[in-house]
Amino acid sequence: MTSDSSASRFSAALAAHGAGRLDEAQAVYQALIEQDPAHTDALHYLGVVRHQQGDHRGALELMDRALQHAPSDAICWSNRALAARALGLHSEAAHNLREALRLNSGFADAHNNLALTLRDMGDLAGAARHCRAALALNPAATDARLNLGSVLAKLGRYEEALACYREALELAGDDAALHFNMANALRALGDDAAAITHYRRCIALAPGYAAAWVNLGTALGQSGDYREAERCYREAVALEPNAANLVCLGASLGAQGRNDEEAPYYEQALALDPEHADARQNLVWLKLKRGEYREGWAEYARRWRACDYAPFDIEGIAEWRGEPLDGKRVLLVHEQGYGDQIQFVRYVTEIAARGASVDVCITQPLQLLAQSVPGVHRAWTGKPAGDYDYWIYAMSAPSVCRTELDTIPATVPYLFAREVEIEAWKARVETVAGKAAGHRRIGLVWAGNPGFYNDRNRSVALAAFAPLFALDKLHWFSLQKGDAARAQLAALETGATLHDFTDELRDFGDTAALIMNLDIVIAVDTSVAHLAGALGKPVWVLVPANGEWRWLEKRADSPWYPTARLFRQEEVGDWSTVIAALREALERKPKRVSTRKPAPKPGKTSGKPSRARKAPEQDALFSPDQP
Repeated sequence: MTSDSSASRFSAALAAHGAGRLDEAQAVYQALIEQDPAHTDALHYLGVVRHQQGDHRGALELMDRALQHAPSDAICWSNRALAARALGLHSEAAHNLREALRLNSGFADAHNNLALTLRDMGDLAGAARHCRAALALNPAATDARLNLGSVLAKLGRYEEALACYREALELAGDDAALHFNMANALRALGDDAAAITHYRRCIALAPGYAAAWVNLGTALGQSGDYREAERCYREAVALEPNAANLVCLGASLGAQGRNDEEAPYYEQALALDPEHADARQNLVWLKLKRGEYREGWAEYARRWRACDYAPFDIEGIAEWRGEPLDGKRVLLVHEQGYGDQIQFVRYVTEIAARGASVDVCITQPLQLLAQSVPGVHRAWTGKPAGDYDYWIYAMSAPSVCRTELDTIPATVPYLFAREVEIEAWKARVETVAGKAAGHRRIGLVWAGNPGFYNDRNRSVALAAFAPLFALDKLHWFSLQKGDAARAQLAALETGATLHDFTDELRDFGDTAALIMNLDIVIAVDTSVAHLAGALGKPVWVLVPANGEWRWLEKRADSPWYPTARLFRQEEVGDWSTVIAALREALERKPKRVSTRKPAPKPGKTSGKPSRARKAPEQDALFSPDQP
């Protein structure tokens, strides 16, 4: 067969290849290689076909044979890098691309591919440099502009990334990947509305773009539209039923309060990936919400999600897992938010009852109160360390203590404000509220930390409580700290007075002393709700329809806090029925609430600890206290 014929056949194969007819091209390449085993172009491009078909090892073998005969073929070196990168051989791919650029310094595609490889290797500065080199050689290269944008986004330079994406859109017109990346950058900049618009445009252009459906669902969910988020996740699962997408779908159902429907999706995810942290953690929360404590606490103690927990070991000290404690020294270590610390510091009493001397490492705003818990030898702040036999996370204690619904250590109060501070606040409260019989003093907390994942749904605008402020014989006290709270108080148009002493509340000890002079605390799901419950004060908690596991399901009471009454939202986002129920409850004649006696101190037979004697010195509140 003549060389002209061979060249003609190769050209036809290359045209078929370019048109996507891979089988046709492959057959010709193979025939040419059988005729001439040293046909470098046929070897090279048959390797490209194999790479496109997913046979990356086979691609490398064919391209290596081609390079034996044509070591100066820059394009073959560049294509070889694609197969190596697909196999995760990033260093090898980078070497191949640098060789291609040594042979042809003006090879724009090689610069672009090297940028992607360096990005995968974590060299973002190098990746950006090669993207810019590719654009200098070919300013119309939309892929290079898209890749530069993605690198800049990884560097946190989202405005610059957006500029790249917009330039690429002007050059390329509508492109699904560009809209997707623009949406991601806009979300990072906090412009969820614009991000949603671009996700929708991406999906309109590419309905099978599963990642766009997922990210659109997440953006919608974060904006509070859980039903539409569910629809997006269902589309994503239909396209790619992987563990991550199944978890997203389950979580969107849980966010709507549809707890009975979410578990199967977590279980399907775990069937695909038994170690999937989000699936396990979400299933744990669901078990705890249902009161399935035996299995739930054991799973919870494993700390599945690194983003939620920062596991550590204290050098030379074993983590307590239920060993005998008679005569031992134990350190209970705080974790997570203030509410969690307040709820679980009660386990000091349980551990002390096993014969241990128990210290608590806790955050500074809670140090004074933690010292008052029956069984606490010493409460201090700082890095967990010291001469202890064991340490344990506060939220691992329920698992080790084998807590069930009917064995929750629910004796209240277990936190005690100092008598001297209670008396000081008594005079101030009576000055503004008087002493008239039948009048009640109510503390109000209407919002939580805006950084909390579900704060949109647990917090309530102060103005929504206006129907309550109109009731007679009620004196309202704001327990809501911060500039945002003061702004809402100033904007209140009801004419009602909410006494606000929050600037003088330095820590939870001060807040506790004020609460002891109130009749009721009404609070959304925040640390103050836990504080009131731990103090044994009547507390009415507003629980969203997608409330946390700690409030269980459907109950109007809490086995953790005997003086708590739960007012549950019926539908996410609608607090009107809760406010109506609160008003009805406030209009009734108040009933006397009895509390259970606190657990005695180890070594004592009865009585509660002396509040004044147990408090640390005042200056200890303002500096870390080491063991």
